[in-house]
Amino acid sequence: MKYIISLILIASIISIIYGFSIKEEDLILANKCIGFGTVGIFLLAMPLFLIKVSKGKKMKDYMLNEENIRKMQGKDKETTDNQ
Repeated sequence: MKYIISLILIASIISIIYGFSIKEEDLILANKCIGFGTVGIFLLAMPLFLIKVSKGKKMKDYMLNEENIRKMQGKDKETTDNQ
């Protein structure tokens, strides 16, 4: 998975650079190359990377709810219930 993401990222960056280098010669092809490179980065490489990195993690640990706020503040449930 790591190599696929790296390959997509490198191909997208090369496509963007190529698009900017031929912009004066062929504007339509240049805009397509830049667009496909951007799509490759943001719609392919980034979601695949986020899926790879977040595998096995619990989303509940990262959500801001009352229990996690108490943990961050260092308070116990008993002290807040007695107030």
